[in-house]
Amino acid sequence: MNDIEILGFAAGVLTTFAFLPQVIQVWRTRRVDDINLTTFSAFVSGVALWLVYGILLGSPSVIASNAVTFCLAMAIVVGKIRFRRR
Repeated sequence: MNDIEILGFAAGVLTTFAFLPQVIQVWRTRRVDDINLTTFSAFVSGVALWLVYGILLGSPSVIASNAVTFCLAMAIVVGKIRFRRR
């Protein structure tokens, strides 16, 4: 693994796990009033495209970070849909 991939993994870990506290809060409190579904849906779509890009490029750091980010962001979207007030 070269220095560029190590840098990519470091960036991926930091940006990916920045979502973890939000996911935990959504699922623990079931409060999603301040989460914008349009914003998170667009974000999830962008992350999915980054994941495809990483796969096509063959970059492990791009693939790994975007796969995990996709799952965490989708957990927030699912929480928003599931826990919204009717």
